[in-house]
Amino acid sequence: MIGRTISHYKILEKLGEGGMGVVWKAEDTQLRRIVALKFLSSETVGNEEVKARLIREAQASASLDHPNICQVFGIHEEQGQTFIAMAFIDGPALADKIKERPLPLKEALDLTIQIAEGLQEAHETGIVHRDIKPHNVMLTAKGQVKIMDFGLASLAGRSKLTKSGTTLGTPAYMAPEQLEGRDVDRRADIWALGCVLYEMLTQRTPFDAEYEQAIAYGILNEAAEPVTAQRSGLPTEIDRAIGKALAKDRAERYQHADEFVVDLKNLRRDSSRKPAPVSVSVPGAATEHDLDRSTAAGSPVRQRPHGAKVWRGSRRRSRRWLWQPCGFDRQGPLRATGCPTTASLA
Repeated sequence: MIGRTISHYKILEKLGEGGMGVVWKAEDTQLRRIVALKFLSSETVGNEEVKARLIREAQASASLDHPNICQVFGIHEEQGQTFIAMAFIDGPALADKIKERPLPLKEALDLTIQIAEGLQEAHETGIVHRDIKPHNVMLTAKGQVKIMDFGLASLAGRSKLTKSGTTLGTPAYMAPEQLEGRDVDRRADIWALGCVLYEMLTQRTPFDAEYEQAIAYGILNEAAEPVTAQRSGLPTEIDRAIGKALAKDRAERYQHADEFVVDLKNLRRDSSRKPAPVSVSVPGAATEHDLDRSTAAGSPVRQRPHGAKVWRGSRRRSRRWLWQPCGFDRQGPLRATGCPTTASLA
């Protein structure tokens, strides 16, 4: 494929391959821009259901105009091959970023908010993604989220590609109603997004298990372990937000993605606040005011550099030299302090 020209696209390199399709980097020779082309894989060429999903992906994405959703430029059929042309994202998948390390809380919240805002746009137009997971979220070089792969999306007012009672999606991110083959709505995407946030913070999914049957059992019957039990330093409010997104009963979940966004933004704001500096008053210690007053009276207090030796006498008239950097030692406050220098009253 590399070097071939299909329609007005010159194939440059292979970007990736999934169960349904293959993605290539290409040059749009008419508009002089780099794009990504998604073709059906060799195993699915001729499969009308898979082809219909590819067309459905193009239709769903093209109907949305949001900075957090990958833009689709068109769908083509050339040389017996059906493919879609979409924006080229010069960055990693979120899944690759999670593999490196658990994400800092602020970064995880920022990315989740962006995904939720993109989903809110889709939901408002009657589109449910149905396969939100880290592999379907790309990041630009500037860290902007791009939601990909609407191939399993359900579109309001259009015929379904699957019959009721069948399940499509990735088990680890599927809501209970999705696993059971019931009709799904926007709240299934909110469940999946809760799973993604959980994974960003812990590097594992909420109901992680070796076999799909065990994953399904956990989703349907067990509560996810709180993220704060797996990672220290996280606020307890993150457990509440994720817990609400992962409510078994979808009536108890966030009903809209923008409700989730509100809580996430409050969490981000609260977590970014730094505690105010605390000043400690040491009984019997010389203050800056005392030092200034002593100097004004003509009896200056001699200053030693920060960390100098300070003599301290005890009732037994013993003398000890202490290396004292700032106002305290293990035996209590000194007779005089002052940072960044230590006052000597010798």
